[in-house]
Amino acid sequence: MSYKIDENTRKKLLKDQQDEINAHHMYLKIAELIKDEHNKNIVKEVAKDELSHYERIKVVTGEEVKPQKIKIFMRVLITKMMGLTFSIKLFEKGEGKGIESYGEINEKLDFVDEIIEDEERHEQELIGMINEERLNYIGSVVLGLNDALVELTGALAGYTFAFQNTKLIALTGLITGISASFSMAASEYLSTRQEGGDDAFKSSIYTGVAYILTVIFLVLPYLIIPNPFVSLACTLSVAVLIIFLFNYYISVAKDLNFKRRFIEMAVISLGVAGISFLIGVLVKTVIGIDV
Repeated sequence: MSYKIDENTRKKLLKDQQDEINAHHMYLKIAELIKDEHNKNIVKEVAKDELSHYERIKVVTGEEVKPQKIKIFMRVLITKMMGLTFSIKLFEKGEGKGIESYGEINEKLDFVDEIIEDEERHEQELIGMINEERLNYIGSVVLGLNDALVELTGALAGYTFAFQNTKLIALTGLITGISASFSMAASEYLSTRQEGGDDAFKSSIYTGVAYILTVIFLVLPYLIIPNPFVSLACTLSVAVLIIFLFNYYISVAKDLNFKRRFIEMAVISLGVAGISFLIGVLVKTVIGIDV
C-alpha cells in the first residue's frame, strides 16, 4: 500500500521513526538491567512494539533509519545512575510528545490510531511495574535532607558572622551536622518502630545517610575557600542546587509539582539561614566576643 504525503508530514514521520528505533534499542538494553523476570519481559515487549511502530512508519517514508547509539547510551546511563522509575518517567514525557506528533497526522495515515493506543498502554504498563526500594524510602530521605538543609544552612550562617574563621566554622559545622545526623537517624528508627513498621532500620539508614551527605556538601566550601563570607555564599548556592536537583528527581519519579516544592523548600532553608545570620550578628555585637 502506497501513501502520498507532503514533505512536512514526511519530516515528522522520519523524526518519529527515529524515536521509535531509538526506543526499541533503549528498552532492550534497559531490560538487561532488570533482575525481576516479569518486569524484564514487560520491557522487552515494549521494545518489540516500538520496533513494530518503526517498521510501519518505514513503509510510508521508504527510508531506513539507524539507531542513535550515543543517545541510547546516555539514556541507559541515566537509568543506571538515577534508577528505573525516574528514567522511565523522564522518557515517558518523550513518548507523550510522540503521541502528540502522531495526533497531528492522524487523519492522513490509517494505522496511527493503533500506534497511539500502544503508546498509551506502554505508559500504564511501565508505571505499574515500578517498585524501587529507593522510592519506598523517599520519605526518610526527605526527612534527612530537609532537616540538614534547614538546620545546617542556618547554623553555618550564624557561625560565619560569629566566628569569621573558615576552619573553625567547618569544624563546628561538621560536629554539629554529624551529631545531628545520628540523632535524626535514631529518631526515625524509633518513630518507624512506634508506627509498627518492619523496615525501621533501613528507614533510619536512609535518613542518616541523606543527612550526612548534605552536611558534607554544605561544609565543603569552608574547607576550600579562605573567605568565610564567600564560603557562605557558596554554601547557600550549593543548598539551592541540592534542593533543585532533589525536587526535580521527586517531581519526575512521583509526578509531583516541581515548582511549588522547590520554591517552598528553598524559601524555608534560605529564610532560616538569613534569620540565623542576623542572630549571629546580634550575639557578636551584644556579647562582644572575638574568636
